[in-house]
Amino acid sequence: MLPDRRSAAVLAGGALAALTAFALTACAPVGGDENGNDTVAAGNAAAEAAPSTEPPLPDEAEDPVAKQASEDLTEELNGKKVARMGKVVTDDKGWILYRFDKDTADPPASECVDECERVWPPAYTDGNPIIKGVDQDLVGTVTRDDGTRQLTINGWPLYRYIGDKKPGQWTGQAVGGVWFVIAPTGKKNLTCLPKGTPKAVAPPAAEDGAADDAAAEDAAPADDGGYSY
Repeated sequence: MLPDRRSAAVLAGGALAALTAFALTACAPVGGDENGNDTVAAGNAAAEAAPSTEPPLPDEAEDPVAKQASEDLTEELNGKKVARMGKVVTDDKGWILYRFDKDTADPPASECVDECERVWPPAYTDGNPIIKGVDQDLVGTVTRDDGTRQLTINGWPLYRYIGDKKPGQWTGQAVGGVWFVIAPTGKKNLTCLPKGTPKAVAPPAAEDGAADDAAAEDAAPADDGGYSY
């Protein structure tokens, strides 16, 4: 008996449909949802849109000059003579500069930090001061512990004194027996010395959140380690 042509056609049609379905399935994007949407592509797009979880690269090391940009830089060193004291060195604003016996000149090093430097502000520099009346070969800089640079004369770091209320004063002379007006040579100017041994003025009041800490320190008994020069 010959096979039924309609049955053969049905079988052939079913096979063709199966092959077509296989072909379509094989070419469909992996991960397509039931509606034929490309979930892989959507996932990639979402991943690109999401913020990166990789840790940021570390910042570049802070430039010491940039760090001290907000400081009051000493733009000039001027060697000059003043009444009674004789030869001194002033900054660009006329403030007389000092040296500290507890520092060292060879190698240059500053021992005036923290509370001390609030009373004796270092002569910060960007390395390009205008120099008048001082041997340029004697002028240098020292890098402080915080990365800022401080001017030196013959190796001795330079400071102002907040006890001086106007340019030209030298009320810091011989304070604590260790602070002296500096001469243009870098030596101590001992021309005019006060009677006795003056004490340094108090550091400026603490700012912002440090005020409470300062108050607590004031309430605590003083010890020999406190700043007194």
